[in-house]
Amino acid sequence: MRSDISPASLPDGAIPAATLVIMRPAANGGPDEILMVKRATTMAFAAGAVVFPGGRVDPDDLVVAQLCGFEGEPAEGAARVAALRETLEETGLAVGWPALDDAEIASVREDLLAGVLLSDILAQRGDRLSLDAMVPFARWCPNFKEARTFDTRFFAIVSPSHRHELTVEAAEHSHIFWASACETLEMADRGAVSVIFPTRRNLERLALAGDFSEFAAHACDFPVELITPWIEDRDGTTHLCIPDHLGYPVTCEPFERVRRG
Repeated sequence: MRSDISPASLPDGAIPAATLVIMRPAANGGPDEILMVKRATTMAFAAGAVVFPGGRVDPDDLVVAQLCGFEGEPAEGAARVAALRETLEETGLAVGWPALDDAEIASVREDLLAGVLLSDILAQRGDRLSLDAMVPFARWCPNFKEARTFDTRFFAIVSPSHRHELTVEAAEHSHIFWASACETLEMADRGAVSVIFPTRRNLERLALAGDFSEFAAHACDFPVELITPWIEDRDGTTHLCIPDHLGYPVTCEPFERVRRG
């Protein structure tokens, strides 16, 4: 594997985004399950693909991070807020918001989808998000000409307990389910679901750990560096590659098999 790659630089026009890996214990005692959503086939990016919840960072997310007292890099604080906000909007799961009762989630979600600012909702309620509960573990910015370029930060978090049914936001998604990383990879291998290159690589990494605690410890052992996959010829075959020092068990895939966006 090639290991002399210098850290990637952010492509021009990359859209800040965030995604959240939400993990919960499996009822059968197996590896933790992860919340996955299937994107609607009408979406411009990753249409029909199975992904982790998440989306673009909004300007108000930076305001919320400041209000919540996040002490790290402002861009990361905004991304953490975006990951939590998008998850609530897309799935109805309120993660990192301990003061929000199950009975209140539906109305707050409706307000967000209607354009009410999260900062205004939090100020009115006197609440703060638990941004420190999130574990950062990756930052991807694939730069494919046929797809939009997103600078996406990845976070992991434990799922809160909840007593309400989760539902997708129909404009963007068509299906929601819980499955272990291995189960989702198996579904992709037999053609039951479609996953794009970054999702597959991160599922393979998540499959190394049995539960959230193990994955959090794993994440702490590796730096979070910007990953921009590159094309390389290996043994006469074109591969799409990523660095080999960031904790990923699989760092290349034949280009002809890759789904990019």
